[in-house]
Amino acid sequence: MAASVIRPHIVERLIARRGRLRWFDALDPKKTALVVIDMQETFCAPGAPAEVPVARSVVEPINALAADLRAMGGRVIWVLHANAQADGRSDWEMFFDHVVADEVRARTIESLTPGRQSLWRGLREDPRDLTILKNRYSAFTPGSSPLERVLRSMGIENVLIAGVKTNVCCESTARDAMMLDYRTVMVADCCAALSEDEHRATLETFIQQFGDVLTSGETRDLLAAWQKA
Repeated sequence: MAASVIRPHIVERLIARRGRLRWFDALDPKKTALVVIDMQETFCAPGAPAEVPVARSVVEPINALAADLRAMGGRVIWVLHANAQADGRSDWEMFFDHVVADEVRARTIESLTPGRQSLWRGLREDPRDLTILKNRYSAFTPGSSPLERVLRSMGIENVLIAGVKTNVCCESTARDAMMLDYRTVMVADCCAALSEDEHRATLETFIQQFGDVLTSGETRDLLAAWQKA
């Protein structure tokens, strides 16, 4: 399972602790949503104020997994980040005052204007998909987005996390999903960070305490296992 991501000593620790590596043996695809985080221009475009270059390399793995999940009866939800602004001030001043450098602050605020958000080019939408906006790292933070209400209304019990950054918005949303009792999987080759070290650190922590870490191929196998049962 994502052997190139999770280091052997972590695998050994997990097996010694709980007697197995994976959290889940099968997931019902009809109760599963692929939640794709922040795959938009601000994070994907070359030269964008919050560019994550590796994000462009996960477009095709996300497209392939999304297509397979739809074919199995699951849902795809695209979550885009946006922060409203008025008189040059954002609705998340804590972030923009302390995380974003002065020289890129205005560009970043402008790039995250709610009315201009759309999926990064090359991502393939389907009429059955939903797109929602969030305004904090986690789409489950109270007031951040309607994601939890949307999932509950669909009868979703299983959440697959993809997008950027692995160690920020993906991790925050995935951890909160587990806290809300969703069976949660971070799809390793469908997530991107600014470095391999940051990517790995998040996934190694996640698999130990919060949910599964699988490749997109392993995720398909997990969904197919339910159909064969």
